[in-house]
Amino acid sequence: MQNEDYLPAYSQRPGPGPRSASRLSMGTIPASIMENYEHYFPMERNGKVWMSLHVRSRARSASSPPIYTEGDAVSGRVELHFDRLEKIKGITITMQGGTTAVGQEEILFLNTTQPLWSPDPRQGKTGERLEGNRALAFKFILPKEVTISLPKNKTATFKLPPNFSERASPSYIDYKLIVTVKRGMFQANITQSHNFAFIPLTSPPLPSALRQMAYRSGTGLMGPTNDFDGWKVLGPAKLAGTLFNVRRALVECELAIATPLAFPLRSPIPLFLTVRSKDQQALDIISSPTAIRVFLVRSLANGSDAIDDAAVRRSNNFFTESVGQAVFWPTSRDANSRTLQGELEVRHGVKPTFVFPRLAIRYSIDLLPFDAPGFQLDNVADEDPVLLSDQVTICTTHTPGITPRSYMPPGYEQPVGGGDYIRSMGMLENGNQRFLHHGR
Repeated sequence: MQNEDYLPAYSQRPGPGPRSASRLSMGTIPASIMENYEHYFPMERNGKVWMSLHVRSRARSASSPPIYTEGDAVSGRVELHFDRLEKIKGITITMQGGTTAVGQEEILFLNTTQPLWSPDPRQGKTGERLEGNRALAFKFILPKEVTISLPKNKTATFKLPPNFSERASPSYIDYKLIVTVKRGMFQANITQSHNFAFIPLTSPPLPSALRQMAYRSGTGLMGPTNDFDGWKVLGPAKLAGTLFNVRRALVECELAIATPLAFPLRSPIPLFLTVRSKDQQALDIISSPTAIRVFLVRSLANGSDAIDDAAVRRSNNFFTESVGQAVFWPTSRDANSRTLQGELEVRHGVKPTFVFPRLAIRYSIDLLPFDAPGFQLDNVADEDPVLLSDQVTICTTHTPGITPRSYMPPGYEQPVGGGDYIRSMGMLENGNQRFLHHGR
């Protein structure tokens, strides 16, 4: 389970004019509130709390799991309450992170153990017996990177991935703390395990100087014609079709995406779309905001080829789905062209981009054939109808000092959900009963 309630929120000012995204970078959170909630996980025996795990994190309430980011201290204490003398061989706490695929054993990429208590050998057998109350402190530091063994005796270093768990997903990433009480001979050890959430710190590079100026001054964004360094222009895509079953028409379009192609959660992705045609009627139909279909598409790759961008994708290891749809509004027109400005909001709950052995999440912005009644396009492939596409990165925090703005005019609304574009269901329909606890 992943909880991102502590992440910066994207909010819009009501009323006309640009609306700012009010967000707070985790890097600017004062140290005094870095760890602002103590979680309490009790374990009972004979109707009484016998052992409890206390851990502080960035979470704001008991409804959230403990939440951390890279470099954080995972600290707290284990409390034990012995109502009689008990023979104990040792007490340890382990911090683990691992990837799990359906039908396979978990592979650990993080596995660190600290001893909390060990018998004193100088006291002989008496040092192995505990009674009364004990409070045993611990502290781990989450690394920024881990080194992973790869096939062919290779190794590589990766940033720690976020925890990932969705119902019926074929792969999972879990983090957990495990307390182990080792008991005497012929007695089973006692373990207590609790998951925690990890969210990496990633932010986009600085946008173009002109886009920075627009955000800070509240003025409108300059398009690719005036801000050449601020946009990547895809296309043109050339489209041919039949207009009202009467005459042929040719249309071409270009999609401009703000650069760099990296965007924080809860912020708008700025877009421009230019449509050109010598047929005025076809131009008006195609350039209608309701006809434009631009999506943010998530791809999930799992298995041995997950980290390979060039690997052949198969239906059993590569799954895609839409997680957002753009809104457009007209900005300029002339005799043979129309230009529209747009935004695609990166919604709360979207997982950040990450590439890690056995599981990777990537994103692209895809332009699909226009939904234009009266204009029937030629030769649009059903299996891959994408007209224009480019990969983008979704980050967890905004660029320090940059507050993204929304320029969507009053009366326009972001579509609810991810729109109607689904390339592939991307999930196991029934799942494995062993993994039903994931995603709940």
